[in-house]
Amino acid sequence: MTATTLLPAVAIGLLAIEIAPEPPDAPRVARGEEYRLTHALVPCGPVPTALDPNGVYPYISYCETSARPAPRKYQLLVLENQRMAVTINADLGGKVMSIVHKGSGKEVLYVPEVIRHTRILPRFYFVAGGIEVSFPISHSPSQNEPLPCRVDEVDERAYVTCGERELRFGMRWSVEYSLGPDDGFLTERVVMHNPGATPHPWMSWSNAAVPSAPDTEYHFPNGSVLSHSSQIATIDWRREGPKHEADIKEMTGYFWKSKDANAFGVFTPSIGTGLYHIADERVAPGIKLWSYGVGADREWAMLSTAARQPYIEIQGGPIADQSIKLELQPGETRTHTEYWLPTDKPLDIHALALPNPKLRPKDDVPQFEWGRPDDVDIWHSLWRAHQTQSPRPDPPPIEALRWPPSGMDELSAALESASRDANPEKAALWRFYYGAWLAGRGDTENALHILSNCELGVAKALAARLLAAKDDWAAAARAFGAISERWLQLHPQVVVERDVVLRHLGPQTLGERERWLNSVDALTDEWIAERQVQLLIDKGQFRSARQRLLSTRFQKVHQTYTRTALWMEICKSLKEPCRPVPQSLGEDRLASFGAYREFKQ
Repeated sequence: MTATTLLPAVAIGLLAIEIAPEPPDAPRVARGEEYRLTHALVPCGPVPTALDPNGVYPYISYCETSARPAPRKYQLLVLENQRMAVTINADLGGKVMSIVHKGSGKEVLYVPEVIRHTRILPRFYFVAGGIEVSFPISHSPSQNEPLPCRVDEVDERAYVTCGERELRFGMRWSVEYSLGPDDGFLTERVVMHNPGATPHPWMSWSNAAVPSAPDTEYHFPNGSVLSHSSQIATIDWRREGPKHEADIKEMTGYFWKSKDANAFGVFTPSIGTGLYHIADERVAPGIKLWSYGVGADREWAMLSTAARQPYIEIQGGPIADQSIKLELQPGETRTHTEYWLPTDKPLDIHALALPNPKLRPKDDVPQFEWGRPDDVDIWHSLWRAHQTQSPRPDPPPIEALRWPPSGMDELSAALESASRDANPEKAALWRFYYGAWLAGRGDTENALHILSNCELGVAKALAARLLAAKDDWAAAARAFGAISERWLQLHPQVVVERDVVLRHLGPQTLGERERWLNSVDALTDEWIAERQVQLLIDKGQFRSARQRLLSTRFQKVHQTYTRTALWMEICKSLKEPCRPVPQSLGEDRLASFGAYREFKQ
């Protein structure tokens, strides 16, 4: 047995290694790197994401994707046998970036030539393409982050395993990809473990993106299917399900409630490639199809690419649909295995046999610690200093956006002690981080107690959010009013949350709201524009609100419906038709479904 541990790089990449014309009999793993144009992300702001409906603590949320990309260099791992070459990128959450079917020489997956983030909950960013694994929620917080990765060769089988101990709950998860010498399928095994003392919620889905065209054929099992588009319905797949991409007119997700096979896939004759999935129904019964369709929603399928090539997603996993979360109990380990079959011809899903490769024991699958040193080193140093009674490190500056991980159970005493530092400036920062950590763990009352004794404006802003979550709007307004730092008073994150709070207090706050919004009137911030529209509505200036809403250039964002709600309110007040909702608002038309937000908006 041989093993190599690879440290994660800083971003993402795609296939950049020439495939050997005569590969060896045994599978192998090669390493490489390449530049890839990458669109930068803009963080939402310095207030931690505890109880943030548009975020997940302690991860940073993002509010914009840059229009122009810049080059970044990324490391790659290519897992290869005689039949396929699979490119894996640990810097993108362990995502499979490419599968080349050697018999045809064709790429099977959707592989955009740029890294262009699309805005979606919970952090407002994902990159379409390849195969990604989510844990502990759909659209994992770390799906675009560097992960530790290890390469092993055991009994003529090559393994690439990526994973981490995630920051939210401190649970470990690993995704292992492997090939045998003559495997015509990629084996994916996921192992999840809760090392903590309390149960935590989780879901996990494997999501493959493939290029689509109107002639893309859907090969899915017959059965009862939940259809999620602008409406939610249950359909019979044999009689009502789409047979081709051309049959779907709007973005739609399909979840199988019953089925006559646990295999599925797609094939596109005009491209000459397809991808199929099969798993043991006892451990991975979940089946999902996602398409943007061939109507107006097709534009959403090209938000992550430079060329106008759309895609669809086929997904599998251990849970029936994405409105469900299970709990991983203390000390519990769960695992499931799935198989991906690239092809240059259509396959019969009812004739597919479940593979049975000889894998190493489950206990030999690598388990990893915290994935990114920048996220955890300062907090480890603080804890060690407290344990050894040695000098503690300096707290991170506010602008670092580095908040103590809620998954680190052991931090309480160290943070509490640091908050009494003899240096007043350092003590204030430590108190802010202590309050944020408590809030991120759901201990709102103790968090408010700590934050109320911190003079920093970011602490007051976080306290205001916690108070608003309790519907204590007057106290939240007082907390915002106590912020003295002018830069923070004008930060869009604070401007927006303050305006929401003041609006809840009633029409007597219209003047104060207007003064704050006028102070940032020249900023081209989407969320400020939404609050300006709301203010105009509240003042009864409906036509001005309509003009402001329609004149704003919004980026497209999934699973938020603030602008749509504003449009509906304006149209009803003007007694004008509300439908269709203008596409310029940049919000999808999906009916409410799933648990993408953990906190109320």
